[in-house]
Amino acid sequence: MQAPLGHAAKIASPVKVKYCLYARKSTESEEAQILSIDSQIKEMQQMADRDCLEIVEIKKESHSAKEAGQRPVFNEIVEEIKSGKFNGILTWAADRIARNAGDLGRIVDLMDAGKLHDIRTYGQRFSNNPNEKFLLMILGSQAKLENDNKVVNVKRGLRARCEMGLWPCTAPTGYLNSKNTEKRCHVEIDPHRAPIMKKIFEKVAYEKWSGRKIHAWLNDIKFKTRNGKALTLSNIYITLRNTFYYGAFEYPKGTGKWYQGKHEPIITRELFDKVQENMIDYKARGENKEFAFTKLMTCGLCNSGITADEKFKKQKNGTVHRHVYYGCCRFNDKNCKSGWINENDLIEQLSELMDNIDLDEIGMKEKIKTEIERHKRFNSSLLGIKEKTVSIADIDIRNYAKYILRDGSMWEKRELLTCLKSRIKLNNKTIGVIEN
Repeated sequence: MQAPLGHAAKIASPVKVKYCLYARKSTESEEAQILSIDSQIKEMQQMADRDCLEIVEIKKESHSAKEAGQRPVFNEIVEEIKSGKFNGILTWAADRIARNAGDLGRIVDLMDAGKLHDIRTYGQRFSNNPNEKFLLMILGSQAKLENDNKVVNVKRGLRARCEMGLWPCTAPTGYLNSKNTEKRCHVEIDPHRAPIMKKIFEKVAYEKWSGRKIHAWLNDIKFKTRNGKALTLSNIYITLRNTFYYGAFEYPKGTGKWYQGKHEPIITRELFDKVQENMIDYKARGENKEFAFTKLMTCGLCNSGITADEKFKKQKNGTVHRHVYYGCCRFNDKNCKSGWINENDLIEQLSELMDNIDLDEIGMKEKIKTEIERHKRFNSSLLGIKEKTVSIADIDIRNYAKYILRDGSMWEKRELLTCLKSRIKLNNKTIGVIEN
């Protein structure tokens, strides 16, 4: 039927597509080196010029597309498509957009919502119709399948190497990864560092050195790893617990899968076990103990932390007295001369300091209020004593602080020192305040 004369036929005008050129450097395969980001942009711009496509923005990204939602630039593109800044994507290949179901689903949802009209790659085009969306999803799923198969293959390869006694990671200090391409995953003794690593185990096993003493010794001899860095204290403890040095290893960590390595051991199993015994004994003697004033003061000479130690003195009548001493841990200066102070003398000096030091009075009043209420409940519930109400104003805050220092529990003393506005320093057995 012809349209009436004088009336123009209504023809739907096509949607104008504005493209975002998205270039991402692949990191998932050997194909990563085939096309750099700049060359992708060059090729896609030439295609845009040939087909008269309007590019409104160019975005670059190097993040992996294996995990959903982990690419910041891709996330920006999704939000800008929702806002209408552009409605087309120009990219080198479909797998540049997504190699996981999550991101692929976001793209298809945008097409279903009419926000994304066109996706163009170097050799394909995907518009908002069922067949082309289906093809896009197949290509994205194929990329995910490739990733998943690579993970399975890599894990199988690592497991096979472990079963052969080969270490699949970077060799620990004292060993070197073989540079021989025919000996992949083989590790060799580092002639310069292996003797030092053995001495570390021997000093802990036979001389009962602590981790800090080992750390100081390594600094003295200027020991460095193959990367030119010093071993940290935590690295030393990790080393002392590493079974690799006597020939066995667990991979992956925490799985309970143990293998006997083909590498040459630096120490014997007996030496390793002796080290573990000494480390357990050292932890039982010191690391599990809590003291009232540790981690709350600093050394006035070298600015290290203040640690504590206990000594037991047995009298002739059999009575045993426990004495606690506080002193510099010598982290910053192993030769610090700050000296040690008995806990009783420390408490007396802190009590005298309470008259002049700045206190967090609000925090202190809350603690006093809690203590008063607890005391009232005790008298009323257990003793049946009804006493007059005691207000916080009736209690001198500084005297209460002195009472806690002398007669409070360890935790009450620690809590009290957290209410001090000033930092406390210990300098030559004398307590002082660090001026801000």
